[in-house]
Amino acid sequence: MKLRLAAALCGVSTMLAFAPLAHAQSGIASIYSGGRTANGEHASPRGLTAAHRTLPFGTRVRVVNRRNGRSVVVRINDRGPFVRGRIIDLTPAGARALGFSGLTQVEVVPLRG
Repeated sequence: MKLRLAAALCGVSTMLAFAPLAHAQSGIASIYSGGRTANGEHASPRGLTAAHRTLPFGTRVRVVNRRNGRSVVVRINDRGPFVRGRIIDLTPAGARALGFSGLTQVEVVPLRG
């Protein structure tokens, strides 16, 4: 009985470990800072965090600037952007790491773990 339960639990955890994450998205990134985030944190302009409309808080994503190839890993801690065509809002530190100011074309890839 214990062996079957252990095997069943192992199978469930294996299935969860390999569950697919959201697919990569391409679109426009913008810059934002200040105030409180949707998860209650203070939005630090020096932090590597971002706002996304649907990804769960705490999700780490790799953001790649499609114009220059630079990338940065940021943590989702806010909701937005709420402007048509934009897929992610980055802090000034994230934008600096990607080498842009204003708007740029990016690819957003959710990371495991």
